[in-house]
Amino acid sequence: MDRQQLAQAILLGVGGQGNIVRLENCMTRVRLTVRDEAQLALDKLKGLPGVSGYVKQGEQHQLIVGPGRAAQVVESMQTLMSGAPAQAQPVDTAARTKAEAKARYKAPMSDALRQLANVFIPLIPAFIASGLITGIVNILKRPDIVGDFAVQNPNLLGLMGIFGSAVFAIMNILVGVNAAKVYGGSMAMGGVMAGILSSPQLAQIELFGEHLQPGRGGVIAVLLVVALMCWIEKRLRSWLPGSLELILNPLLTTLIAGTVAIVALQPLGGWISDAIAHGATLAIDKGGLLVGAILSGAFLPLVLTGLHQGLVPIHVELVQAHGFNALLPILSMAGVGQVGAAIAVLMKTRNARLKQMIKGALPVGLLGIGEPLIFGVTLPLGRPFLAACLGGAVGGALISYWKVSTVITFGLSGLPLAFTMVSGKVMLYLAGYLITVIAGFLFTWLIGFKDPEE
Repeated sequence: MDRQQLAQAILLGVGGQGNIVRLENCMTRVRLTVRDEAQLALDKLKGLPGVSGYVKQGEQHQLIVGPGRAAQVVESMQTLMSGAPAQAQPVDTAARTKAEAKARYKAPMSDALRQLANVFIPLIPAFIASGLITGIVNILKRPDIVGDFAVQNPNLLGLMGIFGSAVFAIMNILVGVNAAKVYGGSMAMGGVMAGILSSPQLAQIELFGEHLQPGRGGVIAVLLVVALMCWIEKRLRSWLPGSLELILNPLLTTLIAGTVAIVALQPLGGWISDAIAHGATLAIDKGGLLVGAILSGAFLPLVLTGLHQGLVPIHVELVQAHGFNALLPILSMAGVGQVGAAIAVLMKTRNARLKQMIKGALPVGLLGIGEPLIFGVTLPLGRPFLAACLGGAVGGALISYWKVSTVITFGLSGLPLAFTMVSGKVMLYLAGYLITVIAGFLFTWLIGFKDPEE
């Protein structure tokens, strides 16, 4: 199917545009929230050519269609929906009651972490660009690889260095704007709050006998302050008369939230930030093989529960605190184990459709997009998913033992992540990658699986 045909088929499978409450996409998934789940033809949707997997998180249905293609399919669906009149859909009362009950009693931690991740997801393209450019600069600075290129082209490397580090110079502002959007506040005010915490002029002000520290607490402090700002802004919007709200709301919100931020939330954010950065670094440095194996081996089960989203601020804090991230290379081995497991399944299965799915998903799996392999191959088969996790644990243990680190927060994985490694660690990362593929393959080959019928 081309993207237009796939868009039409998905619309039919979800009960038409009138049944769609919300439609969006991430890098690899078409994400839908519907009014009446009884109208979903899930078996038909899962079997569509081009759909390599299905996931449900809360009330959201997610169809995995691949990197880049997700945005194209959603765009085509939106075009189709805008060109046809919306039709009212009958609502199954029992289904709605059931959905409302699930929404009411589901674990609050899942929603909170999903909101937290949504603050950083829009920044992924910037992180990817920054990491790749920084990796290229590191390579160009090595005389054993490119000779005296750095000596002959200092201005070029200087400019590339600026390109690679720009996202970190405005990181707090970007997080403040996105956090305000996620928490339902004014995005400009979110940027203002982050700007207050990051202002260099703070260093000239003394409070309680100590000089203030610009940027203290990093993104943790920004998240705390913007959350407070949004709460205050919403309350004032409901309390103030309409004629005064436009003027007094931003004024009072800035004064109140800014004061609480400087006096309490920025120091609190600083303590939390330091604890996260030092704790994660200590665990990786001292834990060695065992900690690496646990982190990588348990990461994909964590992804399935949605709890992995809570790690996003930790990645950011590690880079802000130390200039490198030792956690991301370890966790990336979890997806690499899936590649080895999928190769083993490809060699053993007699199912033609499964073979075709693996052949289509392996290239993007090598590039770090593991969802088609996970949800389309290893997880449905059961034992290969476990074997892949064991393979990932082997790789995570080695990466931790070798102290491999990257210069980016998150956004890349697989082979492309090698370009972002700190100097001297590229070959060790690639060695860990290869060993993890082999381990995932061997575990899957030994544990085996039940070959699905045609």
